[in-house]
Amino acid sequence: MKIIYFHGFGSSHASGTVEILRKVLPDDEIVAPDIPIDPVEALPYLRSFCLEQQPDLIIGTSMGGMYAQQMRDFKRVLVNPAFNMSTMSKGLKTGEHKFYSGRYDGAKTFKITKDIIQHHNQMERQQFKELTAEQKETCWCLVGLHDTTVTNAEAVYKKNYLASHVKRFDGEHQLNDKVIKKEILPLVEQIRTTGTIVF
Repeated sequence: MKIIYFHGFGSSHASGTVEILRKVLPDDEIVAPDIPIDPVEALPYLRSFCLEQQPDLIIGTSMGGMYAQQMRDFKRVLVNPAFNMSTMSKGLKTGEHKFYSGRYDGAKTFKITKDIIQHHNQMERQQFKELTAEQKETCWCLVGLHDTTVTNAEAVYKKNYLASHVKRFDGEHQLNDKVIKKEILPLVEQIRTTGTIVF
């Protein structure tokens, strides 16, 4: 299968999650873009990227989960999705920040401006508009029981999607080897064998 991974805030295609996914899914193609900092660039770029790549599944964590939710033509798994970056994220603050991992363009730092925060806010208020029943059926959500970074993901997801498509797992905000093997791998195998996921 072809799986696209959307990273979280301040990360990149070279995140540790991508490395683990490639290790535990050696027969699948794991594709990971660098997400632009400004949603005005990021959203159209990711839509175009997905249309070009035609993945069997999109997995997004944190900020990446918020973007993955909006790739409605595809099956997607959101892990601890940060639906409200502009109001709840400790990271989305004005100023210069360091990337956690290497970017394709070699950039080491990035700037968050008031305009970028405003763009996040504008996008967040529109992100669930005009969802169809079919699009709700192809989106699933995993919420870490010990996630202290994003605390409202389950409530926001259930308000806009299907309550039967959300599952809690024994983990924190960031994924690790154990959680990926225990929680993500079975979902990938369900998509591979049945084309859907049942919690």
